[in-house]
Amino acid sequence: MAVSKAFGELFHSLRIKTDLTLRKFCEKYSFDPGNLSRLERGLMPPPNEDILKVYAAALGLKENSKEYTEFIDLGASCAGRLPQDVLEDEELVKMLPVVFRTLKGKRVDEATLRELAEKIRRA
Repeated sequence: MAVSKAFGELFHSLRIKTDLTLRKFCEKYSFDPGNLSRLERGLMPPPNEDILKVYAAALGLKENSKEYTEFIDLGASCAGRLPQDVLEDEELVKMLPVVFRTLKGKRVDEATLRELAEKIRRA
């Protein structure tokens, strides 16, 4: 599954929970239905974090909730960006090269993630 598609599917499922059609959702919040449709279908990468926060609010996601964080983080990663809170954590940023070297060229399974977590703990 394309990463943009993963975010689009999440957005779609959250919008469906609002009991609004795509058109009604867009009318209510003044969003462009064409862009939102392309976003939900994974044909367009997620927007920047400021716009993701506007979408999250429209979807009724509470700031700092698990769903909110997942929405923002998946949007950023599907667009090829690191989430802003990660970039602002200097210690975490220092560990990113270890993360990238560990994951590069590997299929990410539970054992790989555990190995990575252990390397980060030792760093």
